[in-house]
Amino acid sequence: MGVHIIKKHNLHECHSLYNLMVDPTVFPYVRYKCQSYEEYVFVTKQLIEQELQETIISRTIINDSGHPIGTIQLYDIVNKTGFLATWIGAPYFGQGYNRRAKESFFTELFLEHHVETVYLKIRKHNIRSKKAVEKLPYVQLANDHNPQIYESINSTQQIYDLYRVERASFLESRNRVIHCRMTRGWSDCRLQRQHAAGEEHSSLHQW
Repeated sequence: MGVHIIKKHNLHECHSLYNLMVDPTVFPYVRYKCQSYEEYVFVTKQLIEQELQETIISRTIINDSGHPIGTIQLYDIVNKTGFLATWIGAPYFGQGYNRRAKESFFTELFLEHHVETVYLKIRKHNIRSKKAVEKLPYVQLANDHNPQIYESINSTQQIYDLYRVERASFLESRNRVIHCRMTRGWSDCRLQRQHAAGEEHSSLHQW
């Protein structure tokens, strides 16, 4: 699931990532809206330092050729929970990288860092993103299950829906895919998953 699709940050990647980030189709959806290349380098250095303090886990997303194409982070980490933020460059929209990066990142979070819950907030009017996430078998709508968190992300007005990924649900789904590949083959299972979850047509997600 998403082997070699994410890696730890390297400052040498900042130039390529900054050029992708400032694209007007991407920039509004980025958590850290840097106004210059120098600021982007500074923020990346901060992320690397914050990870040492275990307040954030941040990775570079790479394509099949090994080129940096976006970033994915778990931020506001408290008591083995945190929020997800992801962006991918416009030239790589609709190629499945968003889903693969998330699955690879979730695998690392749940197996290596022992995270228990990942929260995702998606704008209520972002119908495409909501439909995409709701088709994933391990994602749950959490507006009613976690009302305090739901209210905290909508403190001024009702902007976001809250979703969550639980460790047990994701690992169960992951094990089903591994079993399918072992018994039916990778290509057959990939087609089955695309049919069940839907292949993304865009990577403009707020989650």
